[in-house]
Amino acid sequence: MTKPLNSIPQEQLNEWVEQAKQKAHLGKLPKYIPLLGQADPNEFIFSIQTFDNYHFSNGNLSKTFSFMSVNKVFLLLYLLNQLGNKFILQRVGAEASDYPFNSLSQLQLDQGFPRNPMINSGAITLAGLLGEYTLDGCEYLLMWLNHYSGSQLFLDEDMLESVRSLPNPKNQALVDELFKRGAIKNPENALDTYQKICCLSGNITDLANIGLMIIQCSKIQDKTRQIVQEIMLNCGLYEDSKTFASKTGFPSKSGVSGAMLSIVPQQGIIACYSPPLDEKGNSVAGVFLIEKIAEFLNG
Repeated sequence: MTKPLNSIPQEQLNEWVEQAKQKAHLGKLPKYIPLLGQADPNEFIFSIQTFDNYHFSNGNLSKTFSFMSVNKVFLLLYLLNQLGNKFILQRVGAEASDYPFNSLSQLQLDQGFPRNPMINSGAITLAGLLGEYTLDGCEYLLMWLNHYSGSQLFLDEDMLESVRSLPNPKNQALVDELFKRGAIKNPENALDTYQKICCLSGNITDLANIGLMIIQCSKIQDKTRQIVQEIMLNCGLYEDSKTFASKTGFPSKSGVSGAMLSIVPQQGIIACYSPPLDEKGNSVAGVFLIEKIAEFLNG
């Protein structure tokens, strides 16, 4: 990286934000979780935090939102840290998926071994391990993240109720296949824990703070943090991961709420929230802004 994050003029960042808001109109809100379908499509919030305490934020900083699939990163980080890299990587892979994030076909082609922890089959498998090895897996994960990041994450019970309000046949099919293959022992608990993890919520500063754990938490081994970053780089944006990685070089993760987190190597974190999604499930505005930042830093 040839330029530091704090070298981007604030006027330039503000200009990109306005452009990103226009781009957001090309996206759509997800309908399969009712509350996500009611989000404000014009909401755009982002925060930059660096190792040397440079901060820049834009938007409603007090707004809280569910991080959804971005939380898969922290589920992985926690379990690698608690149970060991070898133990976890024997249960989920680290390769990019050729199919959508909720694909049963991918899981069947891989004979029940989830391709990576960023797709639903991998995250459900890890959620099953969390429920198996702790009394209340989601609560332990929540406490751990808040303790080491200084964030104030919480379980959004309204979002959880909304997630549960409509059947999700694709996730249920994954759970059934994972149980049949022996990847999870308690299918009901695995799915319940997974749903709770997706509904862990906070504001944009909370998201940036937990993101910093991936690169500078002294309680987590360097190798563990490296594994998480590599999986984010290769798998974090589903089928778009390789394209996005080639454009930015940033390990990243998106969520269907419109949350997005990117690591700027050796520098810090970019956290975004903009609800309209592209056809792959990534925040349209978030992808645009992060690509603009990467282009500036690499230019």
